Amino acid sequence: MSSPSAPPGLLQAILATGVAADASDVHLKDGTYPVMRVNGRLILMSDYPVLDPATLDGFAVELFDGIPGKQDAFDADGDADLSFARPGLGRFRVNVFRQRGVVSAVLRVIPTDVRPLSSLGMPRAVTELAEQERGIILVTGTTGSGKSTTLAGMIDHINSVAHKHIVTVEDPIESLHADRQSIINQREVGQDTASFSQALRRLLRQDPDVIMIGEIRDEATMEVALRAAQTGHLVLSTMHTLDATETVNRAIGFFPPHQQETARIMLAGTLVGVVSQRLVPSADGNSRIVAAEILMMTARARDLISTTEDAVGLRDVITEGEFYGMQTFDQSLYAHVVAGRVRIDDALKHASSPHDFSLMLAAGTPHRGDTFYASEPIPTTLDGDGVLPGGRNGQDRFGEMDNRPAPGPRVGTAPIQ
Repeated sequence: MSSPSAPPGLLQAILATGVAADASDVHLKDGTYPVMRVNGRLILMSDYPVLDPATLDGFAVELFDGIPGKQDAFDADGDADLSFARPGLGRFRVNVFRQRGVVSAVLRVIPTDVRPLSSLGMPRAVTELAEQERGIILVTGTTGSGKSTTLAGMIDHINSVAHKHIVTVEDPIESLHADRQSIINQREVGQDTASFSQALRRLLRQDPDVIMIGEIRDEATMEVALRAAQTGHLVLSTMHTLDATETVNRAIGFFPPHQQETARIMLAGTLVGVVSQRLVPSADGNSRIVAAEILMMTARARDLISTTEDAVGLRDVITEGEFYGMQTFDQSLYAHVVAGRVRIDDALKHASSPHDFSLMLAAGTPHRGDTFYASEPIPTTLDGDGVLPGGRNGQDRFGEMDNRPAPGPRVGTAPIQ
């Protein structure tokens, strides 16, 4: 029986159209036209024929060509991750899978040139994190939120300004880095090493200064990342979490309950920052803008992580941490709206708390301690009309009595006559 085949050049033509349209992904599925995602929207590529099983089988053969064992692994498991590249076309991160017994594929377009951090619209704090000497940095977000692009930008920055040995372990390799100030070795799972765990077990013998792990998915990978950070390496990786608080909880939750206290202490001692991001449509609708939540480690944040079972208190640390370069998603979105980069309705859809974000817009400030977040002033004397620390008609902090009439009813009491 002859091997399946697709019309010659069809796959590359579809991908070339996606690249020309600045698509982030190309979807190939039985019974429909090829589909591309542009600025977050799915668009039918109706200039091409509707795909059928024979054509998709041929695409799979073309994608697996030259990758030993990948076809056999796909036949056994029903899905496979790989990278695909063609001169003059570009590089793609590919997932081939079966649905209802038929081959489907999604190809993520990987930019040919690594974009520097300065062009991504990321806060200055992200560059400062990339310049750290040791510790662990986590870049998080949902699928398609630009985590890999940010991580590649951070590696590119290190490569531009520091003399380091950078080792990456990826599944598959995405952005390609050329040696500049640093030397970079990029290892692909399935091609250069059998698994993440095997590569990471032996990585510390390769004299790395910076370790980039494509994604932390399980306890074993997280433990190796934490131990590498403990021994003085800078570790960068990604996680599929929504914000900084969930990232911390997820990192600790990888471990069984009896090990979580130890994991919490290790994380508190090694984590230097979390960058969580979401892509929001731009005001003109022609691109997407990154909204980033930034957690920088401070003594207060470290205490919260190491001593509490839930990192919910980190939300206040981030909200009040502008001095250290921190910001919440809502604060980031507020800045984009004020600058005219993002429409209010799109910002509300992506806000962590749409209600609080609406109040923030009404108040005209993104910061706690200002406007509607402000606590009532505490006077230093009995002069003036401010509310006294001890409450109206009670002793103030100097032991004096405030006998002025209250302006209205007190909560839980009858009106004061």
